[in-house]
Amino acid sequence: MSGRFSEAAMTAAMRGIASALGVPADDAQLLRLTNNAVFALPRAGIVIRIARTHQLQDRVRKVVQLARWFAKIDAPTIRLARDVEQPIEVGDLVASVWQYVPPQPPTLTVEDLGTVLREFHALGAPSFPLPIWDPVGDARRRLADADGLSKPDRDFLVDWCDRLEPHVTTLIDRGTQTLIHGDAHAGNLLRETFGRIVLCDFDATCIGPWQVDLAAVAVGEARFGGSGRHRSLATAYGFDVTSDPLWPLLRQARELKMVAAAVPLLTTSAAVAAEFANRLNSLQEDSHANPWRPFADLVGPQPDRKS
Repeated sequence: MSGRFSEAAMTAAMRGIASALGVPADDAQLLRLTNNAVFALPRAGIVIRIARTHQLQDRVRKVVQLARWFAKIDAPTIRLARDVEQPIEVGDLVASVWQYVPPQPPTLTVEDLGTVLREFHALGAPSFPLPIWDPVGDARRRLADADGLSKPDRDFLVDWCDRLEPHVTTLIDRGTQTLIHGDAHAGNLLRETFGRIVLCDFDATCIGPWQVDLAAVAVGEARFGGSGRHRSLATAYGFDVTSDPLWPLLRQARELKMVAAAVPLLTTSAAVAAEFANRLNSLQEDSHANPWRPFADLVGPQPDRKS
């Protein structure tokens, strides 16, 4: 990833969007700088999310369509900003604009996540088509947008994709499919002013096995350390995904996502590159000796996040 996706470039794009919307940006806060640059503009009451890789820009259009449907059915999800035609294009970048939900106590937990996920999974699928869960395809697209990936690391990831792909295909062909969030963890929860807890960040939302949404916390606990989070989620949701026959496949798919997520960012952050190397090494050696660190914690001021 080159300077066209740098923090300075993203900040300039955010200011251009704010200017086009006629809202102030002097209080803009950078919330996240991973595959999206996410800025809160509290005075304007909005959040601007800008895709930082051209390979994922189609997701912005999908997310906007999903958000409109969520609003119609009153889903437990964040809402798009009112009276803004979306998605927004600024130069060769694509962005979406959301209502700002200021942080408020108490801290959101995996118990909250389990409750919201039960409601989310019960929504059914929309009438318009959504992508099918495709962790291998997502990883391959990120590999295609990688400038700083060494040949041995690329070969390892490509081989991993090749091994995993037929198993994922079989699962999709034979399994029960439903609406899934695709990146379900407590960091993607918000508490609205009147107390309702909602999901945000629908880049990975698709149709697939509902168990996918329970795997993120279980794998995160195994890789980031700590204890009790997976058990709490399983209790709140009413199902322990690690007891499912699909668990070994779901774990591998989640770990592939957690490694591939850094690929487009390797040339932008030495800390991300070092953590990427740590994750690859632990997978190659089948070791849990060195806990992983969330990429989002390494690239700027971020909310607590496990991905």
